[in-house]
Amino acid sequence: MSTQKTETAPKLTRKDFSSDQEVRWCPGCGDYAILAQIQKTMPSLDIARENMVFVSGIGCSSRFPYYMETYGFHSIHGRAMTLASGIRVVNPDLHTWVITGDGDGLSIGGNHFLHTLRRNFDINVVLFNNRIYGLTKGQYSPTSEQGKVTKSSPDGAIDHPINPVRAAIAAEATFVGRAFDTDTKHLPGMIERMARHSGIGFLEVLQNCNIFNDKAFDDFTDRKVREERMVYLDPGQPLIFGKERNRGIRLDGLKPEVVTIGEKGVSESDLLVWDATDPTLAYLISNLDYPDFPVPMGTFLEISRPTYEDTLAEQIAAARKRTGGDGDIQKLISGTNTWTID
Repeated sequence: MSTQKTETAPKLTRKDFSSDQEVRWCPGCGDYAILAQIQKTMPSLDIARENMVFVSGIGCSSRFPYYMETYGFHSIHGRAMTLASGIRVVNPDLHTWVITGDGDGLSIGGNHFLHTLRRNFDINVVLFNNRIYGLTKGQYSPTSEQGKVTKSSPDGAIDHPINPVRAAIAAEATFVGRAFDTDTKHLPGMIERMARHSGIGFLEVLQNCNIFNDKAFDDFTDRKVREERMVYLDPGQPLIFGKERNRGIRLDGLKPEVVTIGEKGVSESDLLVWDATDPTLAYLISNLDYPDFPVPMGTFLEISRPTYEDTLAEQIAAARKRTGGDGDIQKLISGTNTWTID
């Protein structure tokens, strides 16, 4: 995380990161909860507001930069990743965030999503996933489940949906996580953990669109059932879940299975202890889904790899040393191969 810290300035608060703009989302939208948790988390990073920038594309989530008292850039559809990449190259002291949605980030922006992640820019990507196109009024999106009836799929969507976490792991991101909008205990910690990671961070936040896709995740996020239908990935800890904390996940070879502690000789020591440094294991667990398994939340992957910006800076420094300076632009344009036409 390349940043300049506030050393003598007063300690910032959530209010310091709240702009004077009217927040304009539909009443009850999950975006409010995500905004609140990001604003609440920013002071803990101890980074001056002038050293932060939030970049977005197009969609309901993309109004986000207006509501942050930082630098912001509301770009065009699917291009937030490219803007953020350019920012990191020319000003690596700016702590850079991308706010995107399942449509903006994974449809028109899908190609940029792939290459920004694999290049390992030091950017924090927060993807709001509501499994629908909300801004354009309810068409199916890249993450909508098969059979989803929408205005653009009246007989049910036939596309196989993208799993954003699985796509991020396959793209070789160095930090991959998942949370949901109203989990006020877990979401702030995930935001901070990603922000402190050096390299590309990707956080999928399951977000309820109460107008066009209400209760899309209630089968496992509702308070009445979440303890039985979600499992938190906490590095170094066994995968345990359930109201009684007596259920868990173990591996039978490469096959995950749900077991009950105390039954059939199963003990806590038999459970899978989470290792967020193993991309193969992360991909394996990213396949778990309700109703066959509890839905994984938390840190899927957290590994270290040189960032694109640092590698580029090293390459430029080496070239300057080799050539003895900053070079001559006119000489570069003219080149060394010339010819005369009679």
